[in-house]
Amino acid sequence: MRRLMVLLLVANGWLFAQNNPIQLDVDASSAPKKILHAHLTIPAKPGALTLVYPKWVPGMHEPAGPLSNLTGLKFTSGGKTIPWRRDQVDMFAFHVVVPEGATRIEADLDYVEGSGPTGGSATAKLLVLNWYQVLLYPAGQTYDKINFSTKLRLPAGWKSGTALPKQSADGDAIVFREVTLERLVDSPLLAGEYMRVVDITPPGEPIHHQIDIAADSEAALAMDESVRRGFVKLIAESGKLFGARHYREYHFLLTLSDHTAHFGVEHHESNDSRLPERVFLSPGAAREAGGLLAHEFAHSWSGKFRRPRDLATPELQTPMQTDLLWVYEGNTSFLGDLLAARSGLFSADDYRQTLADNAASLGPGRPGRTWRPLLDTAVGIPAMLGGQGWSGWRRGSDYYQEGELVWLEVASLIHQQSGGKKSIEDFLQLFYGGANNGPEVKPYTFDELVALLNQVTPYDWAGLLHERLESTSAEAPLGGIVGSGWQLRFAEEPMRGGRASGRARPFVYSLGLSLSADGTVSDSLVGGVAYKAGITSGMKILGVNGRLYKSEFLDDAIDAARKNSSRIDLLVAQDEYYRSYTIDYHEGAKFPRLVRDESKPDYLGELTRARSQP
Repeated sequence: MRRLMVLLLVANGWLFAQNNPIQLDVDASSAPKKILHAHLTIPAKPGALTLVYPKWVPGMHEPAGPLSNLTGLKFTSGGKTIPWRRDQVDMFAFHVVVPEGATRIEADLDYVEGSGPTGGSATAKLLVLNWYQVLLYPAGQTYDKINFSTKLRLPAGWKSGTALPKQSADGDAIVFREVTLERLVDSPLLAGEYMRVVDITPPGEPIHHQIDIAADSEAALAMDESVRRGFVKLIAESGKLFGARHYREYHFLLTLSDHTAHFGVEHHESNDSRLPERVFLSPGAAREAGGLLAHEFAHSWSGKFRRPRDLATPELQTPMQTDLLWVYEGNTSFLGDLLAARSGLFSADDYRQTLADNAASLGPGRPGRTWRPLLDTAVGIPAMLGGQGWSGWRRGSDYYQEGELVWLEVASLIHQQSGGKKSIEDFLQLFYGGANNGPEVKPYTFDELVALLNQVTPYDWAGLLHERLESTSAEAPLGGIVGSGWQLRFAEEPMRGGRASGRARPFVYSLGLSLSADGTVSDSLVGGVAYKAGITSGMKILGVNGRLYKSEFLDDAIDAARKNSSRIDLLVAQDEYYRSYTIDYHEGAKFPRLVRDESKPDYLGELTRARSQP
């Protein structure tokens, strides 16, 4: 078998050797101009060779390799140009013929920053470098068996942060230790003119943790000491929750810019998280930064160390099967918000408001639930990310919010069924525990997950989970909230201090409308009062009761309709036509919140209680 594998590799024009890595040299000195230059030296044998550009990037849940940003591709050998041809079926594959006598080929390519699936990653002052953007590798190889030796040149004076082990540094050039392709794409780098390193390692913690911050201004690097202590507590609480770590050290790579997309992507020993430039200068800094970073940190256990078997693909071209994203992402949402609450990055109101927002966004009466079950939101996501409008009818990546509610229900049932003798921690430490061997992947299946739940507390877990995954009920699964001594209710005023503070008023819970700041209708809930009046997704509200549209005027109109039984008149533009619509609604503003059910113990309070020492 081993001889056959070697023959196959030679037939593909490339002979792999552990001591003969691919050399990747990246010149990022033009990053402020939004362009990266890469040069690869690839060991090869004469004959046909197929090289591929990364397609299914871990953590993206879709074929999101930013191929459209690849440009300037050229191949040479011995100083002579080698023609190349793109595969007619797999657009990510490139065919070349290695000349006789050659032992390697050279590849040059440029990567131009854009607003593709991953969003822009460079500004005039900073760069987030994901190595999969600037490399090719031989087709048919498992990416844990291909080694890369990497060198990076940054703009003069820029500093950097990464979990990728460094070998040496000379001025603005950094040489990294040789690693596998798997390790390389799992270790992004953050660089910038304005950078700050914040040590958040708790006292007595043997593994180092830090936040590497790059911002578009020096002022934005400020972090209040109380926020820093919250992140220190986050690390301590994670140790108590999981009972194990699976990394050598951990870097939060935090980009602060209004010119990059805002999201987070998980990695074993780091995370690529991006927030508005002045988030640490705002009064909600702990809440906004803590929510994202706690989620991505929890992914080191949920999604990276323990990963659904069909998401643990052997290389970057094999399609991923995403049916267990309600665990990968839903469980992580549960864990991230729980850690944020236990560490104090979330207040008790913040945590409860998060649950209320999730539950309200899924029901009661969300129309998309009546045709599309939770399971399908996970299975279908690779083909459905980025859809525009009609989100309540189409459904989107609901496995995040609904998955969190499902895992809260699992936690409350473990507590109830065991008479308080077992807790969700018993399952988490069984599932995510074990020796720290550094970054590794331990895949699982649905059946293995259910078996571990039964090992903690016997119950019909398979039946419960199938019911939650396959239900087409219009109502959200509130068993975890109700079982924890709380109920979802709607009030006329938002919670003070909760996560909803400062957000646009959610007209979706009253009129059934989701509106952008300029009045554009991003969604009109099918069956909602505005939809019944004729207002649909994509329209733009121009006027309210005879006045130019402002969200405050729509607030006033809703309030007046409640008090005076008046109706709400809207002037709307659609496809360059004006139309007037009248909404007959008199129930006032509605904001979701959780209220206590005093007939039951407060399990949420127990669940979010800090476990580490102050």
